[in-house]
Amino acid sequence: MSYCAIDFGTSNSAVALPAANPGSAQPGRLVPLENGAVTLPTAVFFDADNQRIEYGRAAVAAYIDGIDGRLMRSMKSILGSDLIDRTTDIGGGRGLPYVDIIATFLRHLKARAESAAGHEIRSAVLGRPAFFVDDDPVRDRAAQDALEGAARSVGFRDIAFQFEPIAAAFDHESRLSHEEVVLVVDIGGGTSDFSLVRVGPGRASRLDRSDDLLGHHGVHVAGTDFDRRVALASVLRPLGHGSNGPDGKPVPSSVYFDLATWHLINTLYSPRRLADFAGTKHLYADRAQHARLMRVLEDQLGHALLGIAEDAKIAVAAGGATQIDLSLIERELSVAFDESQLVQAVEGEIARIVAAATETVRMAGLRPEDVDALYFTGGSTGLRLLVDGICAGFPAAKAVTGDRFASVAVGLGIYAGRVF
Repeated sequence: MSYCAIDFGTSNSAVALPAANPGSAQPGRLVPLENGAVTLPTAVFFDADNQRIEYGRAAVAAYIDGIDGRLMRSMKSILGSDLIDRTTDIGGGRGLPYVDIIATFLRHLKARAESAAGHEIRSAVLGRPAFFVDDDPVRDRAAQDALEGAARSVGFRDIAFQFEPIAAAFDHESRLSHEEVVLVVDIGGGTSDFSLVRVGPGRASRLDRSDDLLGHHGVHVAGTDFDRRVALASVLRPLGHGSNGPDGKPVPSSVYFDLATWHLINTLYSPRRLADFAGTKHLYADRAQHARLMRVLEDQLGHALLGIAEDAKIAVAAGGATQIDLSLIERELSVAFDESQLVQAVEGEIARIVAAATETVRMAGLRPEDVDALYFTGGSTGLRLLVDGICAGFPAAKAVTGDRFASVAVGLGIYAGRVF
């Protein structure tokens, strides 16, 4: 059984192999992709200094450390866009087609799978979203074809596709004795996706499940938006966000919004921008706030600060309050953060996500009471406030929690066992 299943995700990716023991009750096993972790951030860093390529967390770390090169994240979003036929600079004066960047990442996943399996793998099931491109079947098909071409270019020969929301629901389906309509809630770092799926034991053996996908909808609001709002409401306050100057006017806010946006943080560290920020001291009534801001910028602590905000979000979401330690900026500096502040910070984003969930069902011509179960997957479904908000919109549905980071890969592995 020489096959694998690949969840090539927007934020994170995972790979499943057949169970090591053919008689195992488990349908498969997940591949350790980086330091024992079975998920890998979908990121590639082309190191211009050392002419090497880093993947996943190592890629992100190289970028944060300021190594000269090019970081590519969320490569999946290239599929279905005009970029797929273009070339981009990867540093050192070198250009690489975007489709080859996707192939580079798939080659790494294939190599990790083969290392775990102990042999070459030439067959694969690849996950795909319900729609790469909304309301454009020609471009949607072109996106799948581009992904298939990239997979073939790295050595896969037998390739099958399965819809990611259907794959996510396979685990739930395997425990059912009756048919259900399930709303798959997949909320990651960048998007919140909702798919209405019909599942049941009578459908499990069908290889073509396209008719079971009843509706799909999504919004570009998810985990990174929560982190941004939490950072602005907590760790950036002692740096001056939301404060006023000597004249009573608010201090300039753009630097704080950039500090709360992952991919913009490094742009703040250029000599010209540092000089600009240094010249704003007179705009602060509390000069200590400006001094802290400059310390963060000069010591390039922006990404660490955003990580602290994410940790605070997780701590408060688990229940209670937390005291955020900011001693990396200033000795004994801390800021309190509790659930009421978290709710206030993210309530707008949660409202948009809940509205998208109910809209998915409406677009399918069904009512909330027609949904039998909510299946939660994706890293951001660990936020209890969000899950509770969605459940409130579907009071008759039971809530089912899958593997937040790897349920799609596990489901694709189940499907691969049926196909190959």
